[in-house]
Amino acid sequence: MLVNLRDMCAIAEQYNMAIGSFNTPNMESLRATIIAAEETHLPVMISHAQVHEPIAPLDLVGPAMVALAERSSALICVHLDHCEDLSYMRRALEMGFNGAMYDGSALPYQRNIENSQRAAAMCASFDCGLECEIGSMGDREAGERDEGGTAEESGAIYTDPDQAAEFVASTGLDALACSFGTVHGIYKGEPHLSFDVLRGIRERVNVPLVMHGGSGVSNEDYHKAIDAGIRKINYYTYGAKFAGEAAADFIAAKRAEKSDSLIYWHDLTQAAYERYLEVTIDIMKVFANGCESVA
Repeated sequence: MLVNLRDMCAIAEQYNMAIGSFNTPNMESLRATIIAAEETHLPVMISHAQVHEPIAPLDLVGPAMVALAERSSALICVHLDHCEDLSYMRRALEMGFNGAMYDGSALPYQRNIENSQRAAAMCASFDCGLECEIGSMGDREAGERDEGGTAEESGAIYTDPDQAAEFVASTGLDALACSFGTVHGIYKGEPHLSFDVLRGIRERVNVPLVMHGGSGVSNEDYHKAIDAGIRKINYYTYGAKFAGEAAADFIAAKRAEKSDSLIYWHDLTQAAYERYLEVTIDIMKVFANGCESVA
């Protein structure tokens, strides 16, 4: 069942939870995420990041995402993640995406506002919720997956709460992605999140807040962030890592059993799928923050 970004965030506000947003650049991750939502009875967002275009072209994966969401019993938002080109966003909206993130965080502040305003006007004509970002987590979404480091090492710029209030008022967005200590990719150390920054933003804006770079954060910090106003959490890198490890373990087990064992692609994808499903169910329950199900 399709539910747009605005309504997803309203549900999250009601239950004091966060909706998990999972990038799904292949059929295994897409199927696992939807089944996880159906089994847990929790809402979910399936996302396509523009950076994944080379491995999952929007024209191929987008219609599949929308079709599978429509036929599912779960509450699902089909979301465009980290879009930097408005022409790309329009293509997704025409396919039926009902959530979109315009990412102008690398641009000068005023240019980010102007493009976010254009994105808001575009989304309004499709009844699509809009997420935008202010501040920076340093390493871009397209960076190497092992370059996350700490927020400081990545060159992060924490979101300024006062500027966030001005940005929200100027753009007409529905959800705000903010920087408060998370990074994209794999953490090289323990994440140190600034909940003071997060609470300061929450006090000044009246829109739901979004955590990017959600992989690697402790369950305790997830719950603190949710209680401080986070309503959507992006999660991909660690899930993909665990799925990759499952495929590697399958190969190792087959080779240990018989050195010349044949390795079939479908066996690898099945091993990855099963592990990804397990991880997604577990993290969705964490994000639910005590909510057992959403009718």
